[in-house]
Parts: sequence; C-alpha cells; structure tokens
Amino acid sequence: MANEVIIAALAPVLAKLRTLDLSRPGDAQAALNAEFGLDSVVGKRLATLGELGLKEGWLCDRGSEGSRFSRVAKAEKAMGFSVDAVLLSASGPWHRHTKGEANFCISLEGQPRFCGHGPGWAVFAPGSEHVPAVAGGSMLIFYLLPDGAVEWKKA
Repeated sequence: MANEVIIAALAPVLAKLRTLDLSRPGDAQAALNAEFGLDSVVGKRLATLGELGLKEGWLCDRGSEGSRFSRVAKAEKAMGFSVDAVLLSASGPWHRHTKGEANFCISLEGQPRFCGHGPGWAVFAPGSEHVPAVAGGSMLIFYLLPDGAVEWKKA
C-alpha cells in the first residue's frame, strides 16, 4: 500500500511530465520546480512520504550503504513512467537515459548535490548518461523514467 500512496502523490507531476519536452532539460526542470518544487504541496507531501518510508523500512530497502534503492512503480502503473527511490550519499551505477529522466531530490543531511544539482528537480535529456552521485551529504531521490527506458552498464 505504501508505494500506491507515493504514486498518488506523484500523479500531478506525472501528468505534467507527459506534456514536457525532456530534450529541453532546463525548461522542463524550471517548469517542475515552479509547479512542484520543495515548498509546494506536492513537494512537501513527497518529502514526508519519503522520510516516512525510510523510517519504516519499506523504501530504499535494497542495495548497500551509500546507495540504497527500491522500485516504487513500473511504467504501466504510473502514467507511463517508472518510479524508483534511491537514498544516495555516494555513487550509483552508470546508466544512459534513453528517453530522459526527471529526479525529485530531497536533502536529508548536509548540503548535498546530485550530479551538481541541489535539492528540487533535476532533469536529464534523452541520450544523456552519468554515474549518479551525491556529494556533501545525503539525498532521497525519486527517479522518473519515461516508459521505464534506461540502459545499464553491462558487466
């Protein structure tokens, strides 16, 4: 039931994301921060739910220290976007955003930066790639991928 509450809280964001052009990540990021930033009703609700999920142990219950994660929803359950939660204070695995990626970043301790982005929304264009990393503290990040499209580094 907990994941369904997060999906419901994300519903207006997911609807908005369907109208945004992720190939213009700066514009998409500005639109998301303006409407669903940290101080918005949606932003505060996501932060509250995320912190509750971490405290209760049902969110980010896999992985290892520095990079813990969990699946919140597959794309077919979240308006065409897969949703993952990651508790990050180090680096995660390299991946390519084949259709783009939108991330809601919540500061938990310190003054964290996710790939150079502070708390709030961070958007990456289709075809972009990175090793996701948080420096300067820890963040809870909700990753939203159109159609769940991502390419992971092959071992």
